Amino acid sequence: MTLPIVDIANLSSSDPVARRNVADQLCSAATSYGFFYCVGHGIPLALMEAVMKESRAFFALPMTVKTTVDKAASHCNRGYEPLGGQTLQPGSMPDRKEGFYIGEEIAEGDPRYGRFNQGPNQWPADLPFFRPVMMAYFGALSVVSATLIRGMALSLNLKEDAFDTFTYRPLATLRLLHYPPSRPEMPDEMGAGAHTDFGGLTLLLQDEVGGLQVKVQDRWTKAPPMQGAYIVNLGDLIARWTNDRYRSTLHRVINDTGLERYSVPFFYTGNPDYQVSCVPTCLDAGEMPKYPVVTVEDHLKAMYARTYT
Repeated sequence: MTLPIVDIANLSSSDPVARRNVADQLCSAATSYGFFYCVGHGIPLALMEAVMKESRAFFALPMTVKTTVDKAASHCNRGYEPLGGQTLQPGSMPDRKEGFYIGEEIAEGDPRYGRFNQGPNQWPADLPFFRPVMMAYFGALSVVSATLIRGMALSLNLKEDAFDTFTYRPLATLRLLHYPPSRPEMPDEMGAGAHTDFGGLTLLLQDEVGGLQVKVQDRWTKAPPMQGAYIVNLGDLIARWTNDRYRSTLHRVINDTGLERYSVPFFYTGNPDYQVSCVPTCLDAGEMPKYPVVTVEDHLKAMYARTYT
């Protein structure tokens, strides 16, 4: 089985029929898989390659340098996360990956400063191109994500601007990840344990090594990289928003290739004060919402508490 491929270029078309066609494809992918390959997004391949180059350069730094920007020193979860810092699958071994967290740059004096996951980034001093590349990429993917959310609104038979308050000043996290090869002596260890994502949308850029697996019809299916494409998946927030009509699907990473693996997911979570309540068009006659109303921020706090100790 392969994941569907959705070309989203026409979401920016002036032709409502063309936009509707993309929305129908999004609906099909969201209800069947919760995952799809995204092309036609407009992100230059050169920028994608630059992000991968800078990510590899960061993880190649000595540990003494990487820990100068340790996430533990940040009040807003920004910076370096050492190997084994997260356990995504309850009851399993810590994930065999190291990471680096980046968000919107929010300085003191901004009313958002100090709220959950909102504040300044930490930047490695020895990589002069790291910050400008990552912030350019962060801004570009924020635009693509907002476009996808408008397509999602249309796919649910709503006006395309129905979720514009959700995309206003959204929480988003760019996360650089490095997965060392799995260890034969640790057969139960995974790069990332089986999990669903926390928020709204995830746009994944992965290198040529592969290792991502998606659970489709109770079977683990490989999702290999496709040059120039993102793998997009829906998170728990969209599942509860749509009364589970749109799927937040289990996935995991197993790097059994013997090679170093790198990936860069972009997690788009939405405005922290947005109240997520069931979309009316997702309820059949007489059906009740499965989930209580929750703000994006409260949902995200609960998800972080679940995977970090």
